Order: sequence, then structure tokens, then C-alpha cells
Amino acid sequence: MVDTLKLGTRFAPIVVGLGLRCEGVEWNPSGAGGVLRVYIDADGREISVDDCEIVSRALSALLDVEDPIPCHYTLEVSSPGLERPLFTAAQFARFVGSEARVTLKLPVAGRRRLRGRILAVDGERITFEADGVAHVFVHDDVERAQLVPDWVALGYAPQPKPGGPRAKGKTSTPPGGASGSRRDEMDMTGRDDVPGGASQ
Repeated sequence: MVDTLKLGTRFAPIVVGLGLRCEGVEWNPSGAGGVLRVYIDADGREISVDDCEIVSRALSALLDVEDPIPCHYTLEVSSPGLERPLFTAAQFARFVGSEARVTLKLPVAGRRRLRGRILAVDGERITFEADGVAHVFVHDDVERAQLVPDWVALGYAPQPKPGGPRAKGKTSTPPGGASGSRRDEMDMTGRDDVPGGASQ
């Protein structure tokens, strides 16, 4: 098991020192290893590839010294993208009123997977509306959560042709491909063949 919460706490001051913010850390196991993905953000501007490179180098240096993951892995540094993961109750609070998907560790009212809107956040207590029903849970009950982009408002969904029938075969592609994630644009993947790279 990889303690992503502990790693996020360890990474946060390093990322802040670079003028950015560590939003959270994910561990995705794969075979005998996995991918360690770190999400970074900044106030008032978009994250650039240069930002990801700088953070990747800084975190790689730390990981090389402390070696907290006892298996082969790849480090990826990414912007949160449009389908932003939510790692803390404070992040839920920043997006009150937004649509999100939430997977709970245990069912609430018989359901683990919810899609709806964040209604309110009071400390660690989250009120979430799904299918017209308000569900209340604490953040520790959340296994995974992410925002659901409004593709129509963003201009990426098919639109009817003004004054005529619905246009066929004219679908805008959201940034980062069909999933809408900008992750592929921003990822800095660890390189096994480059000295000092992020892979371990």
C-alpha cells in the first residue's frame, strides 16, 4: 500500500516553494509496480508543461533520497484538468454548486456511487444531492471524487444548427481527447533511461 495522504503532505511544501499548489496524490497500481500521479495547480493561471517539469524534477530528487515506495513506479505530474479530482473537504467547498461523481467507501442509503451536485460543506461534513435526494457524509467516507464538466457550457458538446436540423458528425473534441482530461498534455512521465528521472 502507498500512503498517498502522507506523500501529499510531504510534497506540499516543496510544491508551494515553487509557487504552485499540490492538490493531491493518486497511486494507480499496475502489475508489479504502478503510477504515482501528483496534481498541481496555481491561482489565477493555467498550469504549463514547464510547471510540471519543474515539480517533477524536485519531487524526483526527494523520492530518490527517501525512497518511500518499495517497488518500480513512474512519477507523473499533472494539472487537475476539467475532470478535477477532489481530495479534501476544502476542495469540495471550493466547488459547492458544481456537479460531481463520488464513490463512497461504504454505501449511504444503499448507494456507493453518486452523481449529482455538491450542496454544502460544513467542516468535514458534505451534503450532496443525487437524483433529488440529499445525502450527507463525512469526507473520510469518500473513496474517490471528481468534478463533472458542463461540456455544453464549455462549448464541446454537439450543438443544433441555428435555423435548421441538428448538425450531424460535427462534434467538438474536448481538451485532452474524448475523456475531456488535460492530463495527457500535462503529464511528465518518469523515464527509466534518463539519469535522475522520476522512475524508481
